Amino acid sequence: MSGDFPKNAEEARLDRDTTREELAETLEALGHKLDVKTRVSESVDEKLDQATAKVADVTNEPTAVKFRQGADAVRANPVPVFAGVLGLLILIRLILRRRNS
Repeated sequence: MSGDFPKNAEEARLDRDTTREELAETLEALGHKLDVKTRVSESVDEKLDQATAKVADVTNEPTAVKFRQGADAVRANPVPVFAGVLGLLILIRLILRRRNS
């Protein structure tokens, strides 16, 4: 349509249907942009695929598979991994403090 007022009922229906399709596409695109969790997850998956490919190039295939399994385990259980890293940092700090005393 050229933006003019529809001349008959059929043109009005076609205009309405076209507008609905365009609005649905726009809302779908906005929904995808606003779904940050999914976009981040897709980005992480892509980066893990790239890292796994690099590990496979440097080492052998079973090592790359283990790397990917480990990365997936960390993504599935981030709290225990974070707690472990935090505990390790505290332990290192305590060791360095005693050494300097």
